[in-house]
Amino acid sequence: MGYLIYGAGAEYEIEDRALAHLKVVIGSKLRRQESFFLNWANEPDQGSGRLSLWLSPSIPLQFRFFGSRAPELNRAWLEVLSDTAHTPNGLQIVPESEVDAYLAEIETRREAGVGSVVSD
Repeated sequence: MGYLIYGAGAEYEIEDRALAHLKVVIGSKLRRQESFFLNWANEPDQGSGRLSLWLSPSIPLQFRFFGSRAPELNRAWLEVLSDTAHTPNGLQIVPESEVDAYLAEIETRREAGVGSVVSD
C-alpha cells in the first residue's frame, strides 16, 4: 500500500498499483494547470463513506509507494480514469476490475448520444 500525501501532510492510503495509475492522470491534469476533485469510496474497515479532495497545482502533493518497482500501466485503466477526470464530478477511482464494464458502458452511451457514465 502506498500513500497519497496531500497539502500539509494528510496521508491517504491507496494500493500501489492504483496509485501509479492515479499519478499519471493527476500529473497530466496538474501539468495543464487544471484544478479538479479526486473522489473515492472508503472501504467499510475505513469507516465507509466517500472522500473528495480538491487538487490544484498550488497545493503540495506527493505519491509514496511501498514497492520498489513501478507496475506496468494498464492503458485501458488510464483511459477510464482520465475519462472520469474530465467530468464535472472529477476523477473517480474506478477499480481496475471494473474497467471493461466501464468502457463498454462508455461505448453504449456514445452510440446512444448520452453523456458520461460517471454520476454522483
